[in-house]
Amino acid sequence: MSLPVLHVKRYLITGLLAFIPVWITWVVFKFLFTLLAGVGAPLVTAIIGLIGLAAPAAAQALHRDWIVSILAFVLTIVALYLLGWLSGRVVGRRVLGAVGKLLERLPLVHTIYGGVKKLVSLMRDKPAGTQRVVLIDFPSSGLKSVGFVTRTFLDESGREVAAVYVPTTPIPTGGYLELVPTERLIATDWTMDQAMAFIVSGGAVGPDRLPDIEATQRAAQTRLERNPARVP
Repeated sequence: MSLPVLHVKRYLITGLLAFIPVWITWVVFKFLFTLLAGVGAPLVTAIIGLIGLAAPAAAQALHRDWIVSILAFVLTIVALYLLGWLSGRVVGRRVLGAVGKLLERLPLVHTIYGGVKKLVSLMRDKPAGTQRVVLIDFPSSGLKSVGFVTRTFLDESGREVAAVYVPTTPIPTGGYLELVPTERLIATDWTMDQAMAFIVSGGAVGPDRLPDIEATQRAAQTRLERNPARVP
């Protein structure tokens, strides 16, 4: 291979490695910006419409897609801050509780609201008997993925099974739900923040050490051999 070709190849790889962190940051930020701006956009559009009744020229100047998106994003951030502030006050907790009770009484809505509420509560509190952040065999037995244990329960044979959410990289809001026997979970000492940073960054940011996977698997195999009735 000629020297100019080697130089081009080397600098292309260097440029790619420099670009990837910027690209991942942009993808995550764009996703969050679009999500939050979409929440506040209807209210901003309505406000601009009201402004148009008194000042049509000002409303026309404001009614641009990029301006509406920015204003909607800022409005949503402020609303989330106020919501967090209210949730720490007695009056705010009562109001949020009343809204929650109302949503739980609505057909269909109560199913979605109740499920999401339980998921958020489970993500806050560590499940009994196991670590929150684990490694599991996914998508095949020879590979490992980071997952979050959302709950544990018993199947009909009495074996303990964990519901594990496996998020995708770099946007962790999409993912897979796997049911894994708890003896096959590989526990970690990672915090939720460390695990999320690891997932969003594609593994570039996170703890420097992994648990001893082979030792954990050997211990699990020993437990299965001692309890053959629990072998799937």
